[in-house]
Amino acid sequence: MGSVLVPVNSIAGSAAPKRPEWLRAPAPVGNNYTELKRLVTDLRLHTVCESAACPNIGECWNHRTATFMILGNVCTRRCGFCAVQKGPPLPVDFDEPRRVAEACAILGLKFAVITSVNRDDRKDGGAELFASTIRAIRERVPGCGVEVLIPDFQGSHDAMDIVLDASPDVLNHNTETVPRLYRQVRLGARYERSLDMLGYAKRTHSEIPTKSGLMLGLGENNEEVIQVMRDLRGRGVDILTLGQYLRPSPKHLPIIRYVPVGEFAEYKRLGLEMGFRHVESGPLVRSSYHASDAARG
Repeated sequence: MGSVLVPVNSIAGSAAPKRPEWLRAPAPVGNNYTELKRLVTDLRLHTVCESAACPNIGECWNHRTATFMILGNVCTRRCGFCAVQKGPPLPVDFDEPRRVAEACAILGLKFAVITSVNRDDRKDGGAELFASTIRAIRERVPGCGVEVLIPDFQGSHDAMDIVLDASPDVLNHNTETVPRLYRQVRLGARYERSLDMLGYAKRTHSEIPTKSGLMLGLGENNEEVIQVMRDLRGRGVDILTLGQYLRPSPKHLPIIRYVPVGEFAEYKRLGLEMGFRHVESGPLVRSSYHASDAARG
């Protein structure tokens, strides 16, 4: 292990650190940003870029890329890190896949990322709408790659099969944090369940690359992060993302520390050494950041 990796504190009992000057994302401006924002509004779509307050929205939208969020913008879970609205879920909009595909066509996308809120109110967790969206994009925009960032479907292999049978180009499911912090960070989720779903996907559809990611700065220590990386490789995960947790509001979990750029670089080195075929690791990295590059390996 490199010397840049240092121990950190737990979530409880830590003073809020000062945000470093180097951790700044450019303001979301520009013609492409404005055009994409208008398109999303006109087609009545949601993006995780907006709903989760992603710091990269300006960069990505100006490159005419976005992560579409299906199944509404209200989540049935109350994770302590997430800016997405929580509460009773919206009715399922079965025309949504067509409109997502239309947006992909208008943007001329060669690669699309589709995610969703958790829909624990539905038996399949929303898996069928994921599959419908994949098929709609393929029909409307032939040659467009599709990555899906799925919830855990409450551990349902049947739901996972529905998504995998639609043949996404990348199957992404985030572990988000280390096992010790799950009760604080991922309410309603279980670490072993997430590992099981990723392992099941690789066992049954080995041709589909799998992907997962973690947020750092929530109180995890270096050994825990490295163990999660090993656990993911043990389930055959191909692509890894590591980014800095940024607190959406004072109501969300506090930031325990800002992880130095050098430490992210060391995690990337270790990840590639473990056998991940692609690792995105840096303060502003998010699940779908440079997703098309990662898919190409």
